Amino acid sequence: MQEKLFGYAGKQLRISLSDMKVTKEELDPKLIRKYLGGTGYGIKVLYDELESGIDPLGEKNKLVFTTSPLTKRQVPGGGSLEICFKSPLTKTWSESRVGDEFGFAMRSAGYDFLIIEGKAKTPSYIVIEDDKVEIRDGKNLIQKSSSEKAEVVEDVHGKGYSIMTIGQGGENEVLYSAIMINNRAAGRGGAGAVMGSKNLLSLICKGSKEVKTADQNKFMKAVKDTHKKIKDNPDTNGFRKHGTTGDMGDCDDMGDFPTKNWQSNSWGKGDELYEHFYKNNLVDNKQCYKGCPVGCGRIALVKEGKYKTPLHEGAEYETLTAFTAFVLNEDVDAAVHCDYLCNEYGIDTISTGAAIAFAMECYENGLLSEKYTDGLELKWGNTEILPKLVKKIANREGLGDLLADGVKNAADKLGGRAVDFAVQVKGLEAPAHDPRSGKALAVTYGTGNRGSCHIHPVEAMGFDAGKMDFSLSEFGLPDPEDFDRWDEEGKGKVVKLLQDGGTIPDIIVVCKFMLYVGAEIKDYADMLTGLTGWEIDGWELLEIGERVINLQKLFNQREGFDREDDMIHPRMGKIPAFGKYKDQKDCAIYNYIAMLDEYYQERGWDKETGRPLPERLKKLGLEAYIT
Repeated sequence: MQEKLFGYAGKQLRISLSDMKVTKEELDPKLIRKYLGGTGYGIKVLYDELESGIDPLGEKNKLVFTTSPLTKRQVPGGGSLEICFKSPLTKTWSESRVGDEFGFAMRSAGYDFLIIEGKAKTPSYIVIEDDKVEIRDGKNLIQKSSSEKAEVVEDVHGKGYSIMTIGQGGENEVLYSAIMINNRAAGRGGAGAVMGSKNLLSLICKGSKEVKTADQNKFMKAVKDTHKKIKDNPDTNGFRKHGTTGDMGDCDDMGDFPTKNWQSNSWGKGDELYEHFYKNNLVDNKQCYKGCPVGCGRIALVKEGKYKTPLHEGAEYETLTAFTAFVLNEDVDAAVHCDYLCNEYGIDTISTGAAIAFAMECYENGLLSEKYTDGLELKWGNTEILPKLVKKIANREGLGDLLADGVKNAADKLGGRAVDFAVQVKGLEAPAHDPRSGKALAVTYGTGNRGSCHIHPVEAMGFDAGKMDFSLSEFGLPDPEDFDRWDEEGKGKVVKLLQDGGTIPDIIVVCKFMLYVGAEIKDYADMLTGLTGWEIDGWELLEIGERVINLQKLFNQREGFDREDDMIHPRMGKIPAFGKYKDQKDCAIYNYIAMLDEYYQERGWDKETGRPLPERLKKLGLEAYIT
């Protein structure tokens, strides 16, 4: 008799768009215990069900929408959803988290996971309401913005649904297009393009079911204890007041502010940029779901002028930095406007800003002919072209068509020195944190399984520059105070544990910012124990984290990625060309190879190929994946 699952709805919903088939499948408790949910379950499905070498924009790719037992309103950070897929931008494993209430709706409808496969013959959208699942005609949604699509389906079906859409960027298969829920984006890696390639324009969900808990008292005690830690943490109120955007000045000061397409790691303007935003654009903070104890989201606008922009949620640190420092733009109103446009078109703000910075440097060096520039002067700091380029990228018009494929692909097409200006790892454009502020970040950028992303490196940045341990000291993480941020020896070893711990929120599907304001990994282990009835501790969560990272690595290896793809872009380690750190030789990275070797040694991966060794795979229960 199969073990009863507590804490889970117990089913996954599989929708084949090609043959309009809907299947409801029971979950396997043994498999669930090994991977829990989120990106853990997502990589298991994708590795087992995808053939190597498939076209990410073809019918064979899949979108896996994942939750976990912690996808509950009471849980700090529980309003999260992880979307897993093979990336059309990088051809690697990819994941993208979004904060909102779609995960709640899925579980209330009776599903922990949703797998979308195949391709609809015509533009469509999906309606899920408990046991009723419909694939509807979506022709009235074609080429509407993400918010317009949401308005249309709400007009048809009424309120009460959680609504997910793509914008024109997804329909036009911009390789870094996003899936949008309200103004929240599952932004990186191109999930929107995958959804668009399937002729799926929207997905709406609501439900009325309850998920049974093994021990409600134990669960609620852990929840209340964690909420108290967060409430009492001295950083919580500041995070609520300023969000991630409030870091612009500090990041600039510490050399963690990539500027002019990574030619420098500081600009000296971070404080004044944020001051303008705080005084002129910021309206309020916002929770991404009702119940979040922090509410770090930003509600912003531009009241008047040529960049007048309606009230919307967005304008986070990464976005504002991408549209200011990346391109030497000092007009914050223009950056806020570009953020709004990216949300409406449904394209990733980080990759969009990086692509424009890349184009500016190519233009400066004579690599973009008139057939590409469309008469635009792509000069550094030319604010007026920014929204024009956002629109061109989303609609794949002119130069936008080149940039919509990402900087790596664009550089390959342009040839010559363009590769020097395409700052990326594995094809994913680098975000707004700089390894020259702390060198552990270089290793996380290089070895990140989805490329140089802004999520999995944050622990390395926090360790080196912020001297944070993320509650990992009891599991063997060295004291960050024992390291200088510019040390290289020891950083590869440290990164292994930071990654294992840092990926746990993605597996249990909670917002990792809770770890910045007092929540600990063992707190979530206690919640899981109460919800599922399994005795789970922090050590088991770390083992699951390591298992998942290894299986993601094997997915990438099967796609042809090896040690060479774990190298960082040379510009990330160079002495800055200008700015506060231009004479600070210690911030340059001198022996990345040694850091990478140290990391491989700690991981139990082959130093020549980067492949996980059989002994490590056996230890992690991954014997079936030894080749």
